[in-house]
Amino acid sequence: MSSVCLPAGDIFVPIQIEENDLYTGIFKLLEVIRPEWCKENVKFKLYTDGITNKLVACQHTESQFNDSVKNGENVVLVRIYGNKTDLIIDRTAELRNIKKLNVLGLAPKIYGIFENGLAYQYYPGVTLNVDTVLDAKVWPLVAQQMAKMHKVELGPEIKKNPMVWDKIDQFLSLLPEPFTDENKQKRFVDSFGSLTRLRIESERLKSYLTKTESPIVFAHNDLLLGNVIHNQDEGTISFIDYEYATYNYQAFDIANHFNEFVGLSINDIDYDKYPSKDFQISWITVYLAELLNVETPDPKAVEKIYTEVQHMALASHYMWGMWSLVQFELSDIDFDFGRYAEIRLNRYFELKDNIFKQLS
Repeated sequence: MSSVCLPAGDIFVPIQIEENDLYTGIFKLLEVIRPEWCKENVKFKLYTDGITNKLVACQHTESQFNDSVKNGENVVLVRIYGNKTDLIIDRTAELRNIKKLNVLGLAPKIYGIFENGLAYQYYPGVTLNVDTVLDAKVWPLVAQQMAKMHKVELGPEIKKNPMVWDKIDQFLSLLPEPFTDENKQKRFVDSFGSLTRLRIESERLKSYLTKTESPIVFAHNDLLLGNVIHNQDEGTISFIDYEYATYNYQAFDIANHFNEFVGLSINDIDYDKYPSKDFQISWITVYLAELLNVETPDPKAVEKIYTEVQHMALASHYMWGMWSLVQFELSDIDFDFGRYAEIRLNRYFELKDNIFKQLS
């Protein structure tokens, strides 16, 4: 197997890893990026947290896969892109962002790229859950890590436009009219009425929230709990999966993270778990101290961000509701995207009148 060195220095391996035969393709990839590894000593672990991509950890060891490995040098993560996700994700921008963040110590190193995915550095640790994200030893590290990311500048060639509006428009443009499956179309109509209604709602949302004074920063935009790795031994937090990372409203990134406190799956989402104002104020205070490099941020500045976060929580619900409807049509993964769209958009409609009244 030969490899091609791309101009940016990345190793490109001209293979496509098939979802129904993952390990044959992964072994071909490892022959190039880890030629010194003995095939007999490679162990695999398939992670099941993601719902659009496949993620496989490959560990070179003489024992079984060890989740508590102290460093990631003998582990490679292989991410296989989900079916038709290139319609949604700008893969060129994703790779550019990961490499930029890696230089700054904010993202993993890329080991190689293949036709439908990439291989990258493993971060030892565990992903957060609804309990650990509230842990007083953990959440300040998350707040500080987000602040560090928000200081990143991509360069003058990248326009600082908030991604949320373009992304919502993109998702709306990908929604079928009607859905190809009659049962899906009926469920869509019963739950949401029509695509025209959703387009009108999108314009209304934008007309209110573009009034925000929230600054445009380089944001992760998808900081669900499974994308936050806590290394308890080192006392560090790392972020992973930068598919949606780009410039966006500061408050959107924070709000999007808080929206994920409510549950890890559609079966356990409970909005009573949404963080309290006191928690959010404490979180934002730590975040702002790191962002501004001050010991004690101005309480008025903290309160202002808190208010903006409540507003941008609406945009987060709407954007991921649209994303889920696109997946409802395109994805062949065994996941109830229709139900997830209902959860996010029902929450949007539940909150919007009060928010719009505040902004009027």
